Amino acid sequence: MIVAVAFSLISIGALAQATASDGHASQTAELLAIVHAGKLVDLTHSFSATTPVWSGFGQAIITPAKDPKTGQPYTIDKDGFRANYFSMVGQYGTHVDPPAHFAANGATIDAIPLNQMILPLVVFDITGLLHQDPAHALSVNDILDWEKVHGRVPSGSFAALRTDMSKDWDSNPARFKRSPFPAWSLAAVRFLIEQRGVVAIGHEALDTDITPRMDSETWLLQHGHYQIEAMAHLDEVPATGAVLIAMWPKVKNGEGFPARVMAVVPADASPVH
Repeated sequence: MIVAVAFSLISIGALAQATASDGHASQTAELLAIVHAGKLVDLTHSFSATTPVWSGFGQAIITPAKDPKTGQPYTIDKDGFRANYFSMVGQYGTHVDPPAHFAANGATIDAIPLNQMILPLVVFDITGLLHQDPAHALSVNDILDWEKVHGRVPSGSFAALRTDMSKDWDSNPARFKRSPFPAWSLAAVRFLIEQRGVVAIGHEALDTDITPRMDSETWLLQHGHYQIEAMAHLDEVPATGAVLIAMWPKVKNGEGFPARVMAVVPADASPVH
């Protein structure tokens, strides 16, 4: 009797586990179907030893990894593999600036929660304003005008600033590094964080703003929010409706690092900014 009851309980448990497994498989398939039905947009620049970077940091040095015994580079023909050494600042290429970049007690890149790395994406396109003001800084009025068309900025979003500066990244690096450049105003950043609940921001330039004390960047990072700099292809994502995924190596106590950033754009999302 005891054996029979035990067998029955084991059978019920196995059935429940199998049912749960089937349910998980179904959910996984649904998630994959949603992702693959949309469009994946790479918001990341490739970087190299000649990539635009702030002059105070200098260019990356990328060299072949060498056998310490022989001093010779590893090669596929000789060793069956190859690898590189990288010597560069963390703020290189498309990269993440965590709060610790500007705040003594701020979170480092390994401490940013995973749920803050997958966020709804909103894009503020100011390219139409740059003909008259090439160094226009997004204002609160610009945001309110945007909301009249697209609705209120959702709480918990990642807000990106489209300026099309990224189009000069490879073709005209000197122009890409120009100053002044289109940027964020401090008032706009504070409004998005304090009034709209935005989690993080991103932009195409190497800096958040052009003020002498970097007011927008300083305020953002010192108030516990991260940003992504040197973003690409923001012209390929809609003003709303996409999801941003930002990933970077989990460097212990890291104060910045190149990131891989993408957008998942639903098939029915409007391309209009």
